[in-house]
Amino acid sequence: MATVSILMGSDSDLEIMQEAAKALESFGISYEMKVLSAHRSPDLVSEYVKEAPKAGTKIFIAGAGGSAHLAGVVAAQSILPVIGVPIQTQLAGGLDSLLSTVQMPSGIPVATVAVGKSGSRNAGILAAQMLALNDESLARKLKAHKEALVKGVQEKNEKLKAKLKDAK
Repeated sequence: MATVSILMGSDSDLEIMQEAAKALESFGISYEMKVLSAHRSPDLVSEYVKEAPKAGTKIFIAGAGGSAHLAGVVAAQSILPVIGVPIQTQLAGGLDSLLSTVQMPSGIPVATVAVGKSGSRNAGILAAQMLALNDESLARKLKAHKEALVKGVQEKNEKLKAKLKDAK
């Protein structure tokens, strides 16, 4: 059973979408990954979106580039939360994907994160935050994650202070 379904429009998106998987793994959240294209395999997308909740899916993460309709197609056919990850493109550097993912019509929400790897990682963390609303253990893991971020900033600040002191 996969709690989160990570979908991508093409296998060329795998390097980006693996960041969402890594984030989910760090919180112990089960997931599955699939290549499903909103344009090249619309019937397969529809079939999967209808069946995934029966297998335990609670959240979809959908990454696509260019016209980037995958997240919207999934959201149009499901009542589950959908997080869209815009993928960089050669033509517009991901701006086209970002606009396609974020500009959804009223009534069909897609939570959209940043373009690329950082956005994919954030999609995994956002999925964890959604699931943590009903899972205290997961909420504790997220709190520890935030504390580690603060500690990392503090350590970098101390290193900077030392470098500046040595430079004088």
